[in-house]
Amino acid sequence: MREQIRKIPVITVIIAAVNILVWIGLEAVGSTYDSEFMIRWGAAYTPLILERGEWWRLLSCTFLHFGAEHLLNNMFIFVLTGMRLEKFLGRFPFAMLYLLSGFAGSALSFLIEIRAGEIVVSAGASGAVFGVLGGLIAAAICNHGKVEGLSLKGLFVMLALNLYNGFTTAGVDNWGHIGGFAGGFLLCFLFCLMGIYRKD
Repeated sequence: MREQIRKIPVITVIIAAVNILVWIGLEAVGSTYDSEFMIRWGAAYTPLILERGEWWRLLSCTFLHFGAEHLLNNMFIFVLTGMRLEKFLGRFPFAMLYLLSGFAGSALSFLIEIRAGEIVVSAGASGAVFGVLGGLIAAAICNHGKVEGLSLKGLFVMLALNLYNGFTTAGVDNWGHIGGFAGGFLLCFLFCLMGIYRKD
């Protein structure tokens, strides 16, 4: 019984539940399609980050989504990949990777916006989700080309499809995806070098 409980991807379930509950809560009091409404609830917005020092938005925005489709797309991919990476890394390292990947994606997107002189409202867990995918690729590299039933080739195909979808869809924060992927890949590779993963 205890072994079965340990196999449950608790952090994956909690993160997905938080994202879903936040979206339901916001929809109950407003519209998640409304940019001004989303800014009030923590979406990333460069003027407020720069002028008011609201750096927390770089993380809070990763738990907000513009509509049900945005939420479900991110959570579907996250659950499929997250449960595998959580099993490989363990709960605490996985939670750290998810949060830091999300922050890394938001931070890179923020820096690119400043350089380009653009002002957009950003939200979504996709940076963190790409971080989990990056973590799985790093894990496969460190684990003889496969991890939790997924091959390195299959993971690269998944990455390519997700990147293609991002670059061919309007309004997608591709720099956030790249930043999240890089953060997750590097952190998981570091965990592997430190021996922080399950050796089943």
